[in-house]
Amino acid sequence: MDRLERVVDRDPYHVAGYRSFGADRRVLVLGRAMQDEAIAQPQPAAGRWRNLLHAVKRLESDPLPFAIVRARVAGHAAELRADDEGFVRSWIELPAPLPPGGWHPVELVLQDPEHAATPGVTEVLTAGASARFGVVSDMDDTVLQSQVTDFVRAAATVLLENARTRLPFPGVAAFYRALADGAGGGERNPMFYVSNSPWNLYDVIAEFLAAQEIPLGPLLLRDWDLGLRLRRRPPHKPSAIAEILETYPGLPFILVGDSGQEDPEIYRAVVRDHPGRILAVYIRNVRPHPERVAAVRRLAEEIVADGSTLVLADDTLAAARHAAEHGWIDPAALDAVAGETREGGSAAAGVPTPTVVVERAADLP
Repeated sequence: MDRLERVVDRDPYHVAGYRSFGADRRVLVLGRAMQDEAIAQPQPAAGRWRNLLHAVKRLESDPLPFAIVRARVAGHAAELRADDEGFVRSWIELPAPLPPGGWHPVELVLQDPEHAATPGVTEVLTAGASARFGVVSDMDDTVLQSQVTDFVRAAATVLLENARTRLPFPGVAAFYRALADGAGGGERNPMFYVSNSPWNLYDVIAEFLAAQEIPLGPLLLRDWDLGLRLRRRPPHKPSAIAEILETYPGLPFILVGDSGQEDPEIYRAVVRDHPGRILAVYIRNVRPHPERVAAVRRLAEEIVADGSTLVLADDTLAAARHAAEHGWIDPAALDAVAGETREGGSAAAGVPTPTVVVERAADLP
């Protein structure tokens, strides 16, 4: 931020905390020191002009570069330094292990006498002994209907909708609740959301998950500098997923994504780099073009060769049925998934693609 902008723009600063994760004596703290734009809570009846105003405020958010932030977790405090965009991202070593299986509060306080700020509060998740597996899910066009393969429609969705008006894919909420509960119920399988959406949209996505009653989890987004010079940092999904798997070395995972961007390619690399760790890869087909389906089939062959499974389908119910057949969710949960799917209708465009399930060499075309 330049000096003139600092003089003209007098919004107070705050530290926005982002849900993260950890294990034993080590937690990842995420947050951002920036001006508080005083964005109102989303309303289902909010007009598009109001949503546009709030979207512009989010994307324009003014950071406090290189801020010093004091993080306190379980009574232990550490001073962290933000980067040039105000982002704090740091692993903290704790003197004693956190209790497993739950959310633990994190307080973030800006250490800057020139900028009084309200402390930020967030949480870090630890996986419990009851967890049988974890889930890593994409957000855009996997959970949220975002139309990311169509730039104009995607931009309209981001700018003109809010957390209460954006739509999930039918069946996702029930399926994700079933995955979190597991086949036996109460397994508390941890959910992680990894997306290429910018951190500026964190509150929208977090509020969307809560409004749709989709299990909460760490939400790992990326930094986009939307100033005069657009600076898009390197892809973060592969490293974010690797960090999650390394934090929980004894836990297998299910990966959920869509065919619209690079999820199948990214997940194929994860299966290769973490042999024996990936139970299944579920891909929502949002680009029903023969060439893309053929490309995903080829990736499926490689995933099978490395010992995992791929399911490519137009709707959530196909993935839920596969998970129930393999004992990862309670079969009784299929009624709820099917009910949501019927009520919401199919979100896939064009001619439906037959579900592709590849989990053995004999399944290969």
